[in-house]
Amino acid sequence: MSTQMTWGTPQPERADAARNRQLLLATARGLLAEVGPDCLTMDLLAERSGLGKGTVFRRFGSRAGIFQALLDDSERALQQEVLAGRPPLGPGAPPVDRLVAYGRARIRFLAENQDVARATLDGRKTAGRRRPLSEIHIRVLLRELDLPGADADVLAGQLAHALDGPLLFQLFAGPELAGPTPTARFEAGWRDLVERVCGQAGTPAD
Repeated sequence: MSTQMTWGTPQPERADAARNRQLLLATARGLLAEVGPDCLTMDLLAERSGLGKGTVFRRFGSRAGIFQALLDDSERALQQEVLAGRPPLGPGAPPVDRLVAYGRARIRFLAENQDVARATLDGRKTAGRRRPLSEIHIRVLLRELDLPGADADVLAGQLAHALDGPLLFQLFAGPELAGPTPTARFEAGWRDLVERVCGQAGTPAD
């Protein structure tokens, strides 16, 4: 039986808080283009946005929080494709094909947003923060597959970590994977991993 996936409904936001959030995100993107991620600070964001430092700190909590908010905002388009886009990324395709498509899409997303995603770590250990939405989506698809003897909860977490930013950044930085299109090798690796875990062959890569 197919399981309907929901990624949660955001809590209502006050009109002034929503305006401040949009202003801060727009200002942060402008600063990224102007000065780069290394020079984007809480103080500079407060100054350029015209909002108080207290407002910036309440919204983001830390410098890393600025980049996490930017990354999350950019990721909404990917989430919408998963929920309502065309298959195989969106609904309507077999679970294995959707798992492969999601991993490929997320790898491309992280590759396109490497500077911002790296800055979310802000000096922390490379374990990084977990991506619960990825894990939820993968868990739903694994349960649709109903793999004999598999613990879908544990397996979903393990597969989600295979798509986690810090691990991918380590691999992108490795000289053995240097080149103009390293994402192609990651996408092929993800397909191989999913097909081996699920015990079946997928469709040929396009």
